[in-house]
Amino acid sequence: MMVAMALSTAFTELFGVRHPIALAPMGGSAGGALAAAVSRGGGLGLLGGGTGDRDWLARELPIVAEGAGTPWGIGFLTWGIEVGAVEHALEHNPGAVLLSFGDPSPFAERIRRAGAALIVQVTDLEEARRAVDLGADVIVAQGTESGGHGARHGRSTLPFVPVVVDLAAPVPVLAAGGIADGRGVAAVLALGAAGALIGTRFQATTEALVPASTARAIVQGRGADTERSSVLDTARGSRWPSKYTARTLGHPFLDQWRGREAELAADPQARQAYQDGVAQGELPALPLWAGEAVDLINDVPSATDLVGSLAAQAEEALARAGRR
Repeated sequence: MMVAMALSTAFTELFGVRHPIALAPMGGSAGGALAAAVSRGGGLGLLGGGTGDRDWLARELPIVAEGAGTPWGIGFLTWGIEVGAVEHALEHNPGAVLLSFGDPSPFAERIRRAGAALIVQVTDLEEARRAVDLGADVIVAQGTESGGHGARHGRSTLPFVPVVVDLAAPVPVLAAGGIADGRGVAAVLALGAAGALIGTRFQATTEALVPASTARAIVQGRGADTERSSVLDTARGSRWPSKYTARTLGHPFLDQWRGREAELAADPQARQAYQDGVAQGELPALPLWAGEAVDLINDVPSATDLVGSLAAQAEEALARAGRR
């Protein structure tokens, strides 16, 4: 394993972490063990708080709070949470709270009063301006290459990140979407980002809260196999706002209903067929969220080791570019 020195940025200085790498707070799979492992590795581990399920939080929050040993945080889906869930998380003294996909303003002051940094993920320039006006401590600029949910009409990471960097300055910006190795980290640092928020790569780690079959699917998956759609959200009866679609690997139901989302939404029998297929084990219990950089994922390491490897690869990539 390559040994990383330290790439110092406004993000690493703000949180006192060694590497400009943060774990995307993926609902369900970014549990306490994974978030703690990323923090121990020198990044910022963010627990995937989702819509604030109390039983899940009660189980996973103590794991990260006791196991991280260094700064950690938690992320929530802003459209689906209540204030109580945020307050429950704040009782465990996270260093940061990341709010995604919705209006963060109802929660901002409570987060600040608790002494946590406010991180806001944005998918377009209007959201970015709102985050700046709200006084976000860090802004995440998410490109459409990302796995899982993102903007239906968003922009790719490469052109989107520097525009947000310029708009938000001097607020540090993390880049998200299509980053799965150290070369991607180096690329977004060159774009002016202060670090990278990485999701899919961390799903294929020993600490991720995913079945072994999911990790295998990610290792075997290819970027060309991913697509962004609302079909699986509709089939699952998910409450996700229509503004956001999800990038996943292939799925039989997706093949059946691609381009027929309105028809699916109006067909309760078809949605019941999806539920029956899941119950009978004929369909995956959850969509296989994966970003376009999934081709670059070839193993299932410890997340603690992975953070250092990503940082070392980034340093090598930047040094190589400098030599040229």
